[in-house]
Amino acid sequence: MPPSTKTIHIHYFAQLRERRGLERETIHTSAPTPAQLFKELKEKHGFPLEQSHLKVAINNQFGNWNEPLHSGDDVAFIPPVAGG
Repeated sequence: MPPSTKTIHIHYFAQLRERRGLERETIHTSAPTPAQLFKELKEKHGFPLEQSHLKVAINNQFGNWNEPLHSGDDVAFIPPVAGG
């Protein structure tokens, strides 16, 4: 595995989980930020939502889309939730 490649644990919720068919997975990526990671996954899996409609959490804390990713990070993409 090249040195710039990281192991990232991804958690999917709601529409993204349904589209991907998985609740979580571990991938190897060279994406430097959650924004780049989501772009990569959106292209690969055809996610219908835009990044602007999602929140991102890194290691169980809401994060910044431009925060650097590190190998072993847990990343969750959280779509809007409707309810009543």
